[in-house]
Amino acid sequence: MIGYTSLGTADLSRAESFYDALLAELGAQQVMHMDDFIVWAADKGGAAFSVHVPENGKDYSVGNGVMIALAASSQTQVDLVHEKALKLGGIDEGKPGFRADGFYAAYFRDLDGNKLNVHCMVS
Repeated sequence: MIGYTSLGTADLSRAESFYDALLAELGAQQVMHMDDFIVWAADKGGAAFSVHVPENGKDYSVGNGVMIALAASSQTQVDLVHEKALKLGGIDEGKPGFRADGFYAAYFRDLDGNKLNVHCMVS
């Protein structure tokens, strides 16, 4: 079970603006804000998502092969979140559509180049 996932950022303020708007589409809001990281969640005590300035003092870099998958409630929500990510300056990595039987997903990169997916299961 996932408690939270974390991505790095080169610019916390820029990431905050991007994720405040994007994650609001999924019903999430900030639940913790520190000088070097921010956490968002939709349900208190449920899974959370965070963005951090690197703790080791080294420059931020995108994790090769790392992807965060965000759960949506419907195909419409997948479409809306993907569209919102692109409007906020994200880069398309795969338009919304079925990837496998019942698995509807879209892919994008955030402003730092981190890869995300938004998906739902359709019966």
